[in-house]
Amino acid sequence: MASKEEKPIPPFPPQHQEAPGIEAEMSPLPQYQAKEYKPSDKLLNKTALITGGDSGIGRAVAFLFAKEGANVAITYLPEESRDAEILKEEIEKLGKKCLCIEGDVSNSGFCKEAVDKTVQELGALDILVNNVATMSPADNIENFLDEDLERMYRVNVFSYYYMTRAALRYLKKGACIINTGSIGGSRGSGYPIYSATKAATHILTKALSQELLPRGIRVNCVAPGPVWTPLQVIKDSSEEDIVDFGARNPMGRPGQPDEMAPAYVYLASEADSSYMTGEIIFITGGDVSR
Repeated sequence: MASKEEKPIPPFPPQHQEAPGIEAEMSPLPQYQAKEYKPSDKLLNKTALITGGDSGIGRAVAFLFAKEGANVAITYLPEESRDAEILKEEIEKLGKKCLCIEGDVSNSGFCKEAVDKTVQELGALDILVNNVATMSPADNIENFLDEDLERMYRVNVFSYYYMTRAALRYLKKGACIINTGSIGGSRGSGYPIYSATKAATHILTKALSQELLPRGIRVNCVAPGPVWTPLQVIKDSSEEDIVDFGARNPMGRPGQPDEMAPAYVYLASEADSSYMTGEIIFITGGDVSR
């Protein structure tokens, strides 16, 4: 029986990284392996493509999907290759395939290439997880540069459209799309542009769910609260913000990526969630202010 893995509680060491952020350099390391989770082949012989799957929530989702029997493909930026290789090694230890696809999802051509490569090398595409996200180092709208604004929308919103459009050429009845939103997309937060991109994700989820319902393709969203991922250490946060990250949450700590991943398994499993589409699952550690 796996021993219980304690969840880190603030204070955390002060730290900052340049975007996109490297999980292997964070302290403490985010938890992604869900060591207490008991798999039951819910995704046996399925194939999933996960954007931003090298680190953070995407890494935990990829690992748990593999635990449940799926082969996975992940996208990541060149700077994140170290994180991608770590994940690939761990998934292959489970006896599953992990296809690493390097490139920038803000480019529609790359998104099409990533989907095509997934199908060519893994044989199918059953589950698309639009998970990738970025943040600007600026925390004030007056400090936002035009290029930061455009970059955030291209990564956080446009890529979800690009990937979905490309994937629909292969997704069949019973397939699903899962988007990563945020509690900030529901209530706003101290990062207004990021929150706006996540609000767009929530509405895109609902609209796509209705469009794709006649095709038997479900579309849902997971909206986390504060989670310990590389996204947190690339923000223009003060030392106090990082040291105390998640401390004001009702549970007194941030979530870990492997606490988010089971919700993605639930939404990906047709046996568990076949009657669920257009929904947003909030995982916020008790924060109900939305």
